[in-house]
Amino acid sequence: MSAEKARSGGSAGRDAAGGPPAPMSLRERKKQLTYQAVSDAAITLFLERGFDKVSVAEVAAAADISKPTLFRYFPAKEDLALHRFADHEDEAARVVAARAEGESPLDALRRHFLDGLERRDPVTGLCDAPQVLAYHALLYGTPALVARLHAYLIRSEDALARALGGGARDRLAAGQIIAAQRILASENWRRISEGAGADELYGEAAEAAELGFAQLRWGLEGPGSAGSAGSAGSAGFTDAAGAAGSAASAGFTDAAGSAGSAGSAGSAGFTDAAGAAGAAGSAGSAGSAGFTDAAGGAGSADSVGSADAAGGARA
Repeated sequence: MSAEKARSGGSAGRDAAGGPPAPMSLRERKKQLTYQAVSDAAITLFLERGFDKVSVAEVAAAADISKPTLFRYFPAKEDLALHRFADHEDEAARVVAARAEGESPLDALRRHFLDGLERRDPVTGLCDAPQVLAYHALLYGTPALVARLHAYLIRSEDALARALGGGARDRLAAGQIIAAQRILASENWRRISEGAGADELYGEAAEAAELGFAQLRWGLEGPGSAGSAGSAGSAGFTDAAGAAGSAASAGFTDAAGSAGSAGSAGSAGFTDAAGAAGAAGSAGSAGSAGFTDAAGGAGSADSVGSADAAGGARA
């Protein structure tokens, strides 16, 4: 991986589908270059001395601009460090908007995340370039930056919800999707910060991503047992009362334990909190993994068996 790719996150200037850069006016290019130069100057100082020990005036001087000009570009000091997340803020929404005809939003997001893992995109957490590790240590080791990052995640959720349709179910789905991606990335970064290499961790990271998106599919696209059908764009979601949303490829159970109708669930099958079996295919089997609920009800799997939290056996 080149130093530039590691520094920028591997996706700046590219569209969400990995295509060529979109046309940009000269004025916009100059503006983006200024954003990048000021942010780079700030991060260099933050890494050298710590975020709390560097003043905004020092950053402005290092970037050769005035303090008022700096604040026109960056409303808060924290934004100087988080600018590298700016082009990722609406990334999930752009992926959904640019997906191929016939491709579901969740399939497009899964494909994009797995592609990011393969490219060692820092936003996936699977990047062991020294400068990326130093930046992540700065970010996650500074409470003010962690708090500010939350605002970026909220805006990511809002943008994705609008791309999905803007309804209440779309907002719920967006929150779950962004949370899943954040957790996957955080876990990758944690493992790498403890000494694992990105290449050696890639297989496990990809497997975790597949499981994560299988869980999302199971929860967001599967039909519940009760009530009338509803749909949300190309994905169907089930509400807390178990009203059925329509979807073609997954089966699950609702919070009350009613059985979801049969379908296949990618790589995972689950049961609900009350222990009722969710149907996947004809016997609750799903790809390569099976899970049981907290009460120990058995789920089935083609090749994996283990015991649940209550000691019940998983087939």
